[in-house]
Amino acid sequence: MSKQITGKSIAKNISLSVLVQAVSLVVGFVMNLIVPKYIDEYQYSYWQTFLLYSQYVGFFHFGLLDGIVLRYSQYDYDELDKKAVRSQYLAIICIDAFISLILFISAFIFFSGINKIIVILLSIIIIPSITYNYVSFTFQTTNRISKYARYIMLDRCLYCGIVVACLLFNLKKAYWYCIAYIISQIISILIFGMKYSRELFFGKMLPTIELRINLSKTIGAGVWLMIASYSANLVVGLGKMIVQWRWDELTFGKVSLSFSLTTFVLHFVTAISVVLFPSIKRLDSDRLPDLYKSIRDGISPLLLLALIFYFPGSHLLELWLPKYATSIIYLGILLPIIVYSSKVSLLTNNYLKAYRKEKTLLVINLFSVTFSFIIYMVIAYVFNNLYALIFSIVGVIMLRSIVSEIAVAKIIKVKVFLDIILEVIMTSFFILCTIFFRRIVGFVLYTIVIVIYLITKRNSIVKLLLKTKRIFVK
Repeated sequence: MSKQITGKSIAKNISLSVLVQAVSLVVGFVMNLIVPKYIDEYQYSYWQTFLLYSQYVGFFHFGLLDGIVLRYSQYDYDELDKKAVRSQYLAIICIDAFISLILFISAFIFFSGINKIIVILLSIIIIPSITYNYVSFTFQTTNRISKYARYIMLDRCLYCGIVVACLLFNLKKAYWYCIAYIISQIISILIFGMKYSRELFFGKMLPTIELRINLSKTIGAGVWLMIASYSANLVVGLGKMIVQWRWDELTFGKVSLSFSLTTFVLHFVTAISVVLFPSIKRLDSDRLPDLYKSIRDGISPLLLLALIFYFPGSHLLELWLPKYATSIIYLGILLPIIVYSSKVSLLTNNYLKAYRKEKTLLVINLFSVTFSFIIYMVIAYVFNNLYALIFSIVGVIMLRSIVSEIAVAKIIKVKVFLDIILEVIMTSFFILCTIFFRRIVGFVLYTIVIVIYLITKRNSIVKLLLKTKRIFVK
């Protein structure tokens, strides 16, 4: 069986992931702040359309990758049943090749202009996207976090480098930036996948009957988690899609920039999240509640404090991207998403998966998606109110986070009700400061409130420092 994960190894893995996100921070700076400055607003909107829909081509692994995580995360790479994993992956890729071909042909029959180009590019990205995530998931599953970190860094650097080259050569059409995204993934797969996971691509296949049994088990285990994961993603994705359907390209581009800047911050949390799942699954169960409180007591004050940087940052953004001034207003409403999405990504999702509560996760996320879709459609098509739609996206994410946390709290028996109430008050006050007050006034008011909040939390913050030291030194 796999090696027991210690607190020190968790800390090391988190450090590696934070390093990855330092690179992603630079890349995000280029994608979110440099590119919009130098390409046309319509082209930026088309690029964002491709990126929006490319997030969902991963659905075509049908739960295989999530199933691999759930079935094999207790094994190190040398212990992994590579023949079984490889055979299942190759079977899914054959199906995806057929889907890709159908989508490619459909682009020429049903679409025209820029939409045809976007659909063609989406048909091309299916297999690279599934394969890219396959390599990524297997690195995480077998706890090869250092390789995972370098793999992601290579992809991010390649993507950034190609995008910068496009800017230098004055290539301003959206499809060049979409192609950059595809090429960076393919090169990363060829370098890292072939070097460190070659046995997961090449070798003998399982006999047909055995393959069907394994595939059924893996997809059966993973499909619920995949649907839950995509449902969670769709809470935001549906909102963006409805903006694209209901309003014009320029409005969609400006809203997309706001979401991109929010996601920019969330990259750090995602990095730590992919480390924590195998770590949580391998830790002794009696240490999990303590770890939960330690992480929660750390991230909530930190993220609420980080919101304060919106006020000086929004001024600089307006100077740098004056044509996206409305995006900065949307950003002020959307930023509290990072507080709630961070807890979902870091804590509730990982804990529900570790306790094999995938169906609970699925129910929460499906309810969120169904509820959000109804609310979004009514607001967009009955009231035609973009600001109300953006508020509703934040509201649904808050609700999903709170319900998920209550579910986890019941399982591990921790008390978080007071913390939840305080966070709702803080994030609501932040949004009020961004909307109803001038920046300097909003900054002063939120600073006063965050100081009061930190004073009320001072005991738990001190305990956190001592507790974290004990947990990670053991």
